[in-house]
Amino acid sequence: MPQPRSTGWQATSRHGVVAAGGAAAVDAGLSILEADGNAADAAVATIFALNVTDHIACSIGGEVPVLIYAAEEGRVRALSGQGRAPWSQEAIDWYMQNGIPAAPDIKMAPVPSVVDLCITLLQIYGTMTLAQVTAPVLSLLDEAQEDWHPRLAHTLRRMVEEESLTTGSRQVRLQAACDRFYGRHATRNDIAEELEAYYIEKGGFLRRQDLARHITTIEEPVAADYRGYTVCKCGPWTQGPSLCQALRLLEGFDLTAMGHLSADSIHHAVEALKLAFADRDAYYGDPQFTGVPMSSLLSDRYTEVRRTLIDAQLASDTARPGDPYRLQALAEADETAPAPGGTTTCVITDRWGNVVSATPSANIPRDHDGGGATGVTYGNRLRSLNTTPGHPNCIQPGKRPRITLTPTLVLKQGRPAMAVSVAGGDLQDQTALNLLMNAIDYCMDPAEAVTTPRFSTDHHEDSFDPNPQRSDTFKGVRSLTVNDDVDEKVQQQLADRGHQVTTKSGAIGTPVMLAIHDDGSASAAGDPAARRHAAGVDA
Repeated sequence: MPQPRSTGWQATSRHGVVAAGGAAAVDAGLSILEADGNAADAAVATIFALNVTDHIACSIGGEVPVLIYAAEEGRVRALSGQGRAPWSQEAIDWYMQNGIPAAPDIKMAPVPSVVDLCITLLQIYGTMTLAQVTAPVLSLLDEAQEDWHPRLAHTLRRMVEEESLTTGSRQVRLQAACDRFYGRHATRNDIAEELEAYYIEKGGFLRRQDLARHITTIEEPVAADYRGYTVCKCGPWTQGPSLCQALRLLEGFDLTAMGHLSADSIHHAVEALKLAFADRDAYYGDPQFTGVPMSSLLSDRYTEVRRTLIDAQLASDTARPGDPYRLQALAEADETAPAPGGTTTCVITDRWGNVVSATPSANIPRDHDGGGATGVTYGNRLRSLNTTPGHPNCIQPGKRPRITLTPTLVLKQGRPAMAVSVAGGDLQDQTALNLLMNAIDYCMDPAEAVTTPRFSTDHHEDSFDPNPQRSDTFKGVRSLTVNDDVDEKVQQQLADRGHQVTTKSGAIGTPVMLAIHDDGSASAAGDPAARRHAAGVDA
């Protein structure tokens, strides 16, 4: 594998920065920026390269939700990048009868979505061809460090071939390459046929028609204001809006006066997270299939009544979803049905002011076949659905699971200010909350924000266990994990309030973060304890 030019964990540049998991993937994105590609182009190159450098955490057979600020448009858009359940009702009936299996059963695989996401990102926001953005990953694959590398390289080269054989605009040629992968091409559908054969051989439900029906949706982000900043997240098909809910609750408290990593600030943040997660588990799901009361969940009135549930001196010991329909602090006990990691990271900005935050994943080690003939292994996100009839996150034909993957993009006065990406399942938005508090309430730059001690809680339902009896998967009542270098007096004060405090020496979540400064430069950092990397374009 080629040695990257930069393997540091922090960087500053006026011309663009990349932060991600895997130093060679950072280098792939950086090479695109240096070749005058923009942030969208570099993000695609980085995402493909992460399939090699972080291959246990992600795969182009998995998923990658994306937030992008397009400077020319002056707005943030969310690209779903999430695969769907099979469209076959027979398959859904099997899940409802037998449950959604755990890893490594291929029946838990949604439609692979990364290729369509990357092509869509290039078509709408990028400037380069597929041949250009895949050149760095093909260089990595040609080193053939593992036996599946040549097969994945062959798959990518067939797509590049299709691009070269097609006449028309860049967008038309990109679409042809995508159609060959998903079985939508007029004559050449060999990749899709090989994928279908692999699913059949392994006992999965996905078929070519599922591939052909897949589309990357482009959506308005969910957004919430926090102390003069606007925090943008993907919709309730992710857990992302829970960060918005937690921030809205915390805006009613003076965290700065409480002090960084004080018992007061940690306690209030954790209690806000508990309330946000309770709503997440009760109400979130694919909004194309279920009504999610998002405007009510983020409304002033609902936030105010929910905030009264935070006791300044006592850790809560139950899951407490509210009633956003009646704007009441607590739902009636019988009104809400119970709800049901490996991942990597990527944030990029360029010299034109475009910003991308992406969270690629597949969350499964490669099987012994390495993805069969294509080298494209499957994801496991169907296990983030459940089989509880009537629940917003119950499996249905073509439905997206409510995933934990949750990129973050932050604006100030309508302009990009920060971007965050975190790996870590249910830890993702908790870690993002730590970082945003560090940056906004305590004025830290990315390098300090990603390395200072963090905290988290397991006081929520498990997002990866589709057991219909979700109460069986509630992870840790009153649990609170803090890094072991949090002051011992603070730990004791938290315990005195009823938190079940445990300490952790390693990273809590695996974040990367960038910040854009008033002078036009950008700084990026990845937590070195979590083996994250960053690099900037030289002047």
